[in-house]
Amino acid sequence: MTAVMRLLFLAALLILGTPVFAQDTDPEGLETREIEAERDPAADAGIAERIRGIFSEIPALSGVTVEVREGVVTLSGEVANDAAAERAVRLASRLTGVVTVEESIERVVTVENNVGQIFDDLEAGTDRILRAWPVYLVALGTFLFIAVGGWLLAGWSGLWNRLTPNPFIAELISQIVRVAALFLAVIMALSILGATALLGTFAGGAGLLGLAIGFAVRDTIENYIASIMLSLRQPFRANERVKINDHEGVVIRLTSRATVLMTLDGNHLRIPNSDVFKGVILNYTRNPERRFEFKLGVDAEDDPVEAMKVGLDAIRALDFVLADPEPVAIIEEVGDSNIVLCFMAWVNQRDTDFAKARSLAIRAAKTVIEEHGFTLPEPIYRLRFDQAPIAVGQDASLEVTSSGSSSMKTGSGPVRPLKTDSEPAGLDAANLDVSPDNHIEKKVAEERAETGEQDLLDPERPVE
Repeated sequence: MTAVMRLLFLAALLILGTPVFAQDTDPEGLETREIEAERDPAADAGIAERIRGIFSEIPALSGVTVEVREGVVTLSGEVANDAAAERAVRLASRLTGVVTVEESIERVVTVENNVGQIFDDLEAGTDRILRAWPVYLVALGTFLFIAVGGWLLAGWSGLWNRLTPNPFIAELISQIVRVAALFLAVIMALSILGATALLGTFAGGAGLLGLAIGFAVRDTIENYIASIMLSLRQPFRANERVKINDHEGVVIRLTSRATVLMTLDGNHLRIPNSDVFKGVILNYTRNPERRFEFKLGVDAEDDPVEAMKVGLDAIRALDFVLADPEPVAIIEEVGDSNIVLCFMAWVNQRDTDFAKARSLAIRAAKTVIEEHGFTLPEPIYRLRFDQAPIAVGQDASLEVTSSGSSSMKTGSGPVRPLKTDSEPAGLDAANLDVSPDNHIEKKVAEERAETGEQDLLDPERPVE
């Protein structure tokens, strides 16, 4: 344990001592200069006189006293702050023949020395500005001329609308022109002032700022680019019924940030354009002809082909069902106790409401199938009582249907429950209203007329 503690202690000393040994304790290189073996006594006086002359020309170092012996310069006296003391040491170290500099300067923090220096610097800067006011005036005029000219040019919407067919692209170009004009105005003003170093700093800062903003708002930039692509490719029009991913509704407008839909229950839905551009879009309005389908099950002992024929005849008799393409039916699957039939037919959505048509077609097919003696079986659950008394020579079991009726199953075959209720009288489906429900489309048209907001969906551009 003692050896381990010693190793840890030595490691800590090395870690803590590394920055100390790495420091540059001799910035002027005085410790590495060669020292003469013989020295002229008059050289010390010359060095001291030279340093005093330099310090006398600098107001901040006028209170420093200088002594030189054998090339060693000793500085004492008073200065206002540490910066002045360090400056005195650097100046003294630059003279030829100086071996080293010993600094014993006292820092005297007074209002006169510190605040007065600030006012002196401010006064000197004001004098420089007053002397150079024509240059500053020219720089300011150049900046205003370029910035205002670019702003007016960017606001010339008629020009950009003629150059680009899409209003969103026109607005984007306008913003680019405005920002470019502002950057050009700053660069020209700094160039006139001769602030080339500040110009490089400004360019570097603008680049770093742009990079930081790009990372911070990358989702917004992605959404902005998606808006440009959607406005160019036009995947849908206003007043069209679409389904975007899991959202369904009628398109109100496409903005620079989102696609606005009115859901089928009359609510507004805003979907970010980045999700729309990457999502799956199903357009119900583009093709007026739409197919509906439904399934009906018949008893396993019935003839499914005959049931399909009877059902198709009933569907073809409906006025709203299209004859071309004609309705079809297929056997979907064979279940444990029934055969599932799938009926398919087409309607024109411009003349017929899809949901109403499908509903009436289901009723018509079901009614006529039942009228022709086909059974639409219900789920049957079999309960077997092993200890229950049964008739001699017979194997009986009890069946309970989901509707609550029951029957006995014996060796001679199933006994189906009898229907006690009479069949409902059929309605003439052709006389029922199947016209399209255009209430949502009317609300969308009214809102577009009232708000008058800009829509990036251009009816004159081709649709993707």
